[in-house]
Amino acid sequence: MKKIQTLTAALLASAVLAVPALSSELRIGLNDDADVLDPAQSRTFVGRIVYTAMCDKLVDISQDMKIVPQLATEWAWSEGGKVLTMKIRDGVKFHDGETLDAAAVVATIERNMTLPESRRKSELSSVEKVEATGPLDVKFTLKTPDVTLLAQLSDRAGMIVAPKAAKELGANFGSKPVCAGPFKFVERIQQDRIVLEKFADYWDKDKILVDKIVYLPIPDTTVKLANLRAGDLDIAERISASDAESVKNDPKLTYADVIGPGYMAMYVNINNGARADNPLGKDKRLRQAFSYAIDREAIGQIVFEGTSKAGNQSFPPTSPWFNQNLPVPTRDIDKAKQLMKEAGYETLDVELQHANNTTQTQMMQVIQSMVAEAGFNVTLKATEFATLLSEQTAGNYQLSRSDWSGRIDPDGNLHQFVTCKGGINDVKYCNPEVDKLLNEARASTEDAVRKEKYDAASVILNDDMPIIYLGHQPYAYAISNKVKGWAPSPDGMIRLLGVSKD
Repeated sequence: MKKIQTLTAALLASAVLAVPALSSELRIGLNDDADVLDPAQSRTFVGRIVYTAMCDKLVDISQDMKIVPQLATEWAWSEGGKVLTMKIRDGVKFHDGETLDAAAVVATIERNMTLPESRRKSELSSVEKVEATGPLDVKFTLKTPDVTLLAQLSDRAGMIVAPKAAKELGANFGSKPVCAGPFKFVERIQQDRIVLEKFADYWDKDKILVDKIVYLPIPDTTVKLANLRAGDLDIAERISASDAESVKNDPKLTYADVIGPGYMAMYVNINNGARADNPLGKDKRLRQAFSYAIDREAIGQIVFEGTSKAGNQSFPPTSPWFNQNLPVPTRDIDKAKQLMKEAGYETLDVELQHANNTTQTQMMQVIQSMVAEAGFNVTLKATEFATLLSEQTAGNYQLSRSDWSGRIDPDGNLHQFVTCKGGINDVKYCNPEVDKLLNEARASTEDAVRKEKYDAASVILNDDMPIIYLGHQPYAYAISNKVKGWAPSPDGMIRLLGVSKD
């Protein structure tokens, strides 16, 4: 195995985007508002989109899903996979003018491992120590071999932040983030905009072809598209599947999409605080019943017009890591009712929280109707996405709908969500056997061995069902024809080097 349109909408749009656009300004409509702008603490997909322009990483992901140099120009493994050495790019500046060197890399990695609020701890749990062995030389010493580490360093765990700002601001770093990317932070108004401007001292500055970027959270896809057509946006991410054909037929717009490596799911509160004390959280038979009552293929047709993929695991069925012995289940209401009866219920009240964007709302309404036939009385609770994640972290939920954008290595879709001390284990699921299997998968350099471990873990997770997987969404974009040089990335990020605007 290889490595793996209405006037109302238009008026609302003009109200949302009152600031005039400049010719050198790129305006990007996001599906949600980002959470905290600190790579150590952040967990949102839209946050990662902003970081792609603001915070360079040690390594990046290419269009063919390979790991490529960014702040690190080269790297090598030694001592049986327990030592990773990196050469850091010379001449890199942070946005505050400080020099990025090996010491800055060490400071960031140590911050990600020790900051109380950090969500990167489980991603870096294999690291015993990190040290500067020269002005531009970094050495990672691992507790055990970890084939996933490079993939972790291609995302937020590998985003290097300015040590001075990180020390001064601490957990409040997100109020004024200082990184080393092509664009530097200017301002943020919650639920309104995030503004970045060109960093004149960027190491690859010749590829920065716009002066300013404005990210605007617009959960309503109709409003977002209306803004694009009015010229108030240049790129709209995650447009509704129902709008795809109209975008394709618009001579002023370009359509693009890509199936991401992540998943759509519902998280069940298993053991996260007082609200875990509910039947769904306590009895896996009820979770299994809920899953059997869902028609995943129908959701793909109704909500995504056939552009998504049905799924029941953290990897899509097209992935070589998918367990073929656990195929995506067909809807089975009789089985769902049987499991509910075995658990002692004919009906069950469930509160399901979800993001207040158009697509998720529609999807949850469809699921609400489906599971009702099995006896689940679902109350929908729509909320702003960053608030949803905060509630999820705090355990203030029964069932929570959230996506994961996915990682280049399969570990990134599993380990931090379902291991006992996982950094994003909001369900507080803990099974020592799952931990053992996923830790062993991390340590092996043989794909066949790793596949065996992931398959075994998926059997347990499919039975316990702390996370109810629904499928794999497409990232669909509408782009003004004034934008030149942009193409969708396989990880769903919006990369802007080499992108210009007429």
